[in-house]
Amino acid sequence: MMLVVLGNTELSLIDGISIAGANPELTKFTPPADAEYIFYDKPKIIDAIPVTPQGHPTPAIITKACYELAKFPISVVRAGTFLAPLIPHSHISDSVGRDFRKTTALPNAEEIMDKSKLLGRELSKIVSEIVIGESTPAGTTTAQAVLWALGYKAKTSSASPKNPQELKRAVIEEGFKRAGVEFGELADEPLKALKEFGDPMLACVLGISLSFEGNVVLAGGTQMLAVSALLKALNVKLNRFKIATTRWIVEDKSATFEKTAEEIGVEYYVAQLDFSESEFNGLRDYEKGFVKEGVGAGGAVYLAEKKGFSCEDVFKKVEDLYRKLVT
Repeated sequence: MMLVVLGNTELSLIDGISIAGANPELTKFTPPADAEYIFYDKPKIIDAIPVTPQGHPTPAIITKACYELAKFPISVVRAGTFLAPLIPHSHISDSVGRDFRKTTALPNAEEIMDKSKLLGRELSKIVSEIVIGESTPAGTTTAQAVLWALGYKAKTSSASPKNPQELKRAVIEEGFKRAGVEFGELADEPLKALKEFGDPMLACVLGISLSFEGNVVLAGGTQMLAVSALLKALNVKLNRFKIATTRWIVEDKSATFEKTAEEIGVEYYVAQLDFSESEFNGLRDYEKGFVKEGVGAGGAVYLAEKKGFSCEDVFKKVEDLYRKLVT
């Protein structure tokens, strides 16, 4: 089965750091809207699917396509968001990640992890493998901060072809200064790194991963590298874990996905989606570096392929879904 874990961080309200919404204020709606769109023709919480400022559709359209093709079960988890999704879901917290330039990002990290561990233990009684996706605007910045605190010279990806790495660096350095932390200083204190610089999604996925007894597929881009690094720092063997992502993440030259995955020692699956022949600009632009991953897109393709569907099947279904949105 698949989980989609929803999180928010106040960092998404920084102008230019996230395009997981038409403007920074709308990033508050993105996680619940992403989740709702998987199950309905359009979200309930807002009268449109989440888009970038340029109008590119949420990667939830990929997850939705796989879900409708392969019919695997999806359960939504609210790790900590501004707004609750208007669908049945598991509630972990309604506390969002704070702006770590000003204060500790996640003072309730242990509480989120404890509740998530309970969920993971219960899921172990139902399935032997779980795929965990996420929707967390600005989550690549919190992930990069955690990776830096743990000692990885990582560059996380972005939903924009112009990865705002200089802005991320400035924000992270300001956060490190506030916390009195230097690069790599928390390599032996992973939970402090999570508490100081993380977000609710990271804490929730970490908790589920620690308690779930079977195989775990961390469905996402560079954010799931941070989860993997936290697991490794907690002396968890990574042989039952792997990341599932898209080729757009792996081919992103502004990020260090492959290099960082190798340094951590986590295996990964790459969904070979190709939207270059789409009739729609909004989808073709995925090939120009827009969006790339999110809402467990790579993991959803992984599950669809296990059910016998190809990336071409997924592409055709995505086209059908997008056609309904624009006509």
